[in-house]
Amino acid sequence: MTVEEFEEFYAQAVARLTGQLYVMTGDLQEAQDVVQEAFVKAWVRRGRLERDGQPEAWIRTVAWRLAVSRWRFRRRSADAWGRGSGAAEHVAPPEPDHVVLVDALRELPAQQRRTLTLHYLCDLTVEQIAGETGLSGSTIKTHLVRGRAALAHRLEDPGTEEAPDV
Repeated sequence: MTVEEFEEFYAQAVARLTGQLYVMTGDLQEAQDVVQEAFVKAWVRRGRLERDGQPEAWIRTVAWRLAVSRWRFRRRSADAWGRGSGAAEHVAPPEPDHVVLVDALRELPAQQRRTLTLHYLCDLTVEQIAGETGLSGSTIKTHLVRGRAALAHRLEDPGTEEAPDV
């Protein structure tokens, strides 16, 4: 992969990968950071990425692993550093529907959330997800079914009840 080809690949894939990692992690800044770091790692092995034929999957996997590593590090060091209380800038609140969806996704187990993201946002097949995650196809299908059911339950609008048949 030449420098120009890599730059073109980056321009085409960075926003999509950032969005996918945002859904997986629930943190936009974290998603941006891990995707950028994954692209830096990809730069060094850009020739090998081209031979493997799936550079986007490789970058997504590396970014996910970086996000998990960072989460583990923060979790381990939270007690040592404590929590600071600095004054935050004013930021416009998110839309209510966005909050509900993000909360519902955060309540799912990480593997279900990742599987749903890979299937619906990344548009990967069950076989492709299995190849990327190392899980079996039946496990992927189970995660998809359970994740959809959990989301449907969490996103149910209590104000919409079926009208009785008259």
